[in-house]
Amino acid sequence: MSKLFGFGENIQGYEVLVFNEREVRASAGIVFLFAFMAFMNGFLTGDNEPTKLMVSVFLFDFFIRIFINPKYAPSMVIGRWIVNNQIPEYVGAPQKRWAWAFGFFLAAIMFYLVVLNNIRGPINIITCALCLGLLFFEAVFGICAGCKVYNIFHKGGAKHCPGESCDLSKGREQIQNLNILQKLIFTLSILTLFYLTFGSAIEFLIFGK
Repeated sequence: MSKLFGFGENIQGYEVLVFNEREVRASAGIVFLFAFMAFMNGFLTGDNEPTKLMVSVFLFDFFIRIFINPKYAPSMVIGRWIVNNQIPEYVGAPQKRWAWAFGFFLAAIMFYLVVLNNIRGPINIITCALCLGLLFFEAVFGICAGCKVYNIFHKGGAKHCPGESCDLSKGREQIQNLNILQKLIFTLSILTLFYLTFGSAIEFLIFGK
């Protein structure tokens, strides 16, 4: 039974249990893809059944991660298979439990609202958007928001974060800095994306049309 239940892998040279970050990000991308498709289908067509199914699968997947063993969660198994030819990048397991517990909490809220009570409204959209945002940032950027919160409540903070991002004492290398032109492009890009996304809503609120 000890091989079935557990949280993290014991890898020589690491003082804490770890996960393969490539596998974790792959699983986040998989869940994000199907959750996004289900959300958009419900938003555009009004058919909530795919969303109900995805919420149930999401909750089941995170239940296995938290209470049994993450390596047996369906998304983690598929993620491991997809990246099994890549060299592992190890990250600490303790902070992932914190992050995934938050994901499980959000999934439980969605399950209660959408699956059990068929409730539709702003709270659903906000909760779903938060889930999608967290999955997107982990899959694409390797940013684990829950891991950042872990540092607030645990002395010593998280260990072995992606790209050693937990070590705030180290400086950035020259290749990571933005020059003036890059900063200008960054600012204009963000403003443009913001306008393309919310411009119509803003114009409606201001001009009423």
